[in-house]
Amino acid sequence: MIFKSNYPDIKIPQIGIYEYVVSNPNKIPEDKVIYVDGITGESVTFGEFKHKSKRFAAGLQDKLEFKRGDVLAIFSPNQVDYPVVLLGTIAAGGKVTTVSPNYKATDLSYQLIDSGASVLIVYPEILEIAIEALIDVKIPAFRVLLFGDKEIKGYKPYRSILICDREIDPIYYTPEESKSTTAYLIYSSGTTGKQKGIERTHTNVVVHLAQAIIADCNLGPHSIIMCVTQFYQGYALFNIIHCALIHGATAIIHSSFSIETFCESIQKYKINHIYAVPPTILKLVNDPLVQQFDLSSVNVVISAAASLSDKLERKFYEMFKIPIWQTYGLTETSSVLRHSPNTSKNSVPGSIGFLLPNMKAKILSEDGRELGYNESGELWVHGPNVMKGYLNNKEDTDAVFDKDGFFNTGDIVSVDEQGNYFIVDRKKELINYKGFQVSPSELESILLTHDAVSDAAVIGYYSEEEASEIPIAYITIKNEYEQSQTLAAKIKSFVGEKVVPQKKLRGGIFFIDKIPKNTSGKILRRVLKEKLKNEITCNRID
Repeated sequence: MIFKSNYPDIKIPQIGIYEYVVSNPNKIPEDKVIYVDGITGESVTFGEFKHKSKRFAAGLQDKLEFKRGDVLAIFSPNQVDYPVVLLGTIAAGGKVTTVSPNYKATDLSYQLIDSGASVLIVYPEILEIAIEALIDVKIPAFRVLLFGDKEIKGYKPYRSILICDREIDPIYYTPEESKSTTAYLIYSSGTTGKQKGIERTHTNVVVHLAQAIIADCNLGPHSIIMCVTQFYQGYALFNIIHCALIHGATAIIHSSFSIETFCESIQKYKINHIYAVPPTILKLVNDPLVQQFDLSSVNVVISAAASLSDKLERKFYEMFKIPIWQTYGLTETSSVLRHSPNTSKNSVPGSIGFLLPNMKAKILSEDGRELGYNESGELWVHGPNVMKGYLNNKEDTDAVFDKDGFFNTGDIVSVDEQGNYFIVDRKKELINYKGFQVSPSELESILLTHDAVSDAAVIGYYSEEEASEIPIAYITIKNEYEQSQTLAAKIKSFVGEKVVPQKKLRGGIFFIDKIPKNTSGKILRRVLKEKLKNEITCNRID
């Protein structure tokens, strides 16, 4: 059967992203502060944002001959300038690809080449990585610019080059153009394998923001919001940069996260609306430092990126008397399921939320049958917020959509008669480390390049200490080597030097005589997970 949202359908704005986020439905004044650097206090008002972003767009066109459909890449941690560059590019008719500030040069060059980026804006402290990546990328040096105010090694600040005296009229999109035109290329592993460019259209993003207005009815000009994740991910990108503008809220921005700065900001700025992930909630519960701060201004915490346990949610509420609303989604879809003031009273323990407006879902058995209430199967979703597809990858795009346009989430769920959805299991093999998708096959391929390793398998293990899945490796070694803690440490370090932090083998390494596989050579990860249950406390070599 097809499941529909408990919410009535909403009217979808048929406009581009920039036009929507500056539409100002709450009639906020031009001097309303929208973005604040949580450390320095530097701020950007609504009026300043509009002027700066339109002048930046003019600079792209006048100084760099940036055309409609061109791609700009942002390689930076969070900062108050980020929204100006991001949405200034959108105003100029361009696309933006957001890059993790933790990337190594090889990861960065891959994304720049795959996305077709022709302009790169870089955070000064990671300029050396960008310079190394540019060896393999055909972006001329004059199209590589910096955040901040200082010229470094001949690379100039974007403010000195691209902030023009004139302001452009943002590019206008017809309803059909809004539906079909890609605005953001956000990179993720998708359902399996190597990083893919996920094409999010103007309509995809506008719909997500309109849905959030319904679900987050407490947001408005009175709201002071903060998120603990980076802008290159969809979670913070949409819920902080975009939602702050459309709601007229004030967003407190940090380039990095620690419990101390997090709590200091809550106390200093009286933050009342927080976007978090389960590991952050766990730290707030367990770190005694938190007790030194006044968190009473917080009205609600939105938890996303991974499932939050009932036990942790209850403990958090007992300690702080702050409700947590869970939300579920993917980079390909934004939020699909969500708790809110309108739905929480009808939710039951373990529920991850209710379908958002304009969404449909179906749950399929392994043999493709449509299931009904309280039956567990694979979740497929349909709605105007679902991605356009994977960039230049028709095969993988076709693999995740059915003939009716439903998208395969790869998660096993059930739904009750009230519309509560429950995560049962993860069909896909990706490891969800604190909201980051880690591909086992990528780590396995690196392990196999080590001289001592003859075979390898990587699985995820849920760590109570980190409130997240962490990657663990099983390896078989060649005859001329002996199993030892020293060898395991060397192999673990070998992998760690070749990957970004979230992909490190934090769970350690196990030696095994033979990797279990089926007749076609596919690794039997469930067998390893069962084996792990008996070994995790006594035999790990890390």
